[in-house]
Amino acid sequence: MENNKLDTISNLFEGKEIRSIWDSEKEDYYFSVVDVIAALTDSKDSKDYWYRLKIRMTEEEKSELSTKCRQLKMKSKDGKFRETDTLDTKGILRLIESVPSSKAEPFKLWLAQMGSDRIDEIFDPEIAIKRAINYYRNRGYSDKWIERRLKGILDRNKLTDVWKENGIKGNLEYAILTNEIYKSWSGMKASEYKEYKNIRKESLRDNMTDMEVALTDLGEIATRELAIEHKPYGLEENKKIAKMGGHAAKVARDDIEKNLGRTVISNKNALNYRYINQETIDESKDKKDKKLKNKKENL
Repeated sequence: MENNKLDTISNLFEGKEIRSIWDSEKEDYYFSVVDVIAALTDSKDSKDYWYRLKIRMTEEEKSELSTKCRQLKMKSKDGKFRETDTLDTKGILRLIESVPSSKAEPFKLWLAQMGSDRIDEIFDPEIAIKRAINYYRNRGYSDKWIERRLKGILDRNKLTDVWKENGIKGNLEYAILTNEIYKSWSGMKASEYKEYKNIRKESLRDNMTDMEVALTDLGEIATRELAIEHKPYGLEENKKIAKMGGHAAKVARDDIEKNLGRTVISNKNALNYRYINQETIDESKDKKDKKLKNKKENL
């Protein structure tokens, strides 16, 4: 992953190898527990350290980590894939807090600072806005682009406010409706669009071209206006309206592509990187399913 230029938990360990697997369904990484422990403690036997650490944990800590811990096959030094204890990003950060090591102290201070910063932002939201602006500037986005991005966030909130009034509950249903809009104009769900652009946790909009952003905005604005006019209630009725909004963007896309003579859907991402040597959980499942299928056929 050294060529990916990614801001993942691995970057915090100063070059130490932390094996990870991407879960495309949950859109999160799972990290090797023993690798993190080895990086934090320099233990010669990180598996034994992990075993003893669990013994010292409080019942609450054990319960919290055990529910998040998953055994996934990861490539060992001998090249073989073995079941390995893993934790997602939140679980790994919780684990770091439990490791009694001087090497873990910088991480604990970093976590404490992160928590303090978020509390400050609750009292003064302008801090969060400035943080977002600096984030985009540091990654090479222009102030004009940032201004459009912030406006897009406001427009998106207007849409979710309408959905909420129309009986839509929680992020899962928001995501379902968003996928209906995306599928109608681009032919892909948001997760498929991300895969096409070779991104994972990164924001899809941050990696779109101006034309893709414009079509996305058109689909969402059309959906919002249609929802205000027709007042659908519940998920199924709102899905129909979301498809109509997405279709408006599809009509615009077809007309633009007809005149351009090419597609306006781009597989490029903003930072021009690719994920390499990174097995995903879905790929592991596929391999396991194929192996099981071949075994049955040979019986």
